[in-house]
Amino acid sequence: MRILTKIAAVAALAVPALIAVPGTAQAAATPSGCSSVTQIGSTAYLNVGGETMASVKQYKGCGKNYSYVYVWQGYRSAHSSWDVCAAIVTGGSHVQDPRCGHNDVEIWSFGADTLSECTQALGWNGTGPIPYSGEVAVKTDVRC
Repeated sequence: MRILTKIAAVAALAVPALIAVPGTAQAAATPSGCSSVTQIGSTAYLNVGGETMASVKQYKGCGKNYSYVYVWQGYRSAHSSWDVCAAIVTGGSHVQDPRCGHNDVEIWSFGADTLSECTQALGWNGTGPIPYSGEVAVKTDVRC
């Protein structure tokens, strides 16, 4: 009886831990045409229909800023089709260098020549070139 109580206690503690820990998103090595990038700022999460669709990150390298969007495995497993876009934003609303794809697991923006400006990475569930009404979009924190 004592062993069953211990097993039940361990199981009760383990379940919340499994539920609370989201999967991690691993970025592709680098965007096309750039051999080395570094993440700047925080990671944002694109939540669509009550579930996490993707992670959005901003990178710098090769004299440019890049937005990177990774569509989570859980979302891909539950959906047969999706659209996703990545872009850099300056001035809070000026979308630059958007790149969109259909059923892409990950997407890098083209690379904006904006290292001297304050920027954010933008990701959204749409077809571009900007987020339209009804599409869900998220930005990372501002990096100057």
